[in-house]
Amino acid sequence: MLQLPNEMLLEQVNNGLILMVLGMGVVFVFLTLLVFSTKFLSFFLRKFFPESAKPVTRPLSVPAAAPSAPNTAGAEIAAAIAAAVVRSKR
Repeated sequence: MLQLPNEMLLEQVNNGLILMVLGMGVVFVFLTLLVFSTKFLSFFLRKFFPESAKPVTRPLSVPAAAPSAPNTAGAEIAAAIAAAVVRSKR
């Protein structure tokens, strides 16, 4: 197995640490800019486009549903779930 000299290993570790610090710095700066730009945009929108009073909405009339046949598939699923729960507690 080929072993690298100590100077080369230290240089590679040093380069790795520099890249790590630069990457973390770039991410930190980006996230900081993102937070401040979001806060500024929120302030700008609240100042120049204030929320008006809630608009009056009429309740929608929902037609009554016609009575349908009982849902047998739902009952079968509920029975299967209940059986699985009982079996898992054994």
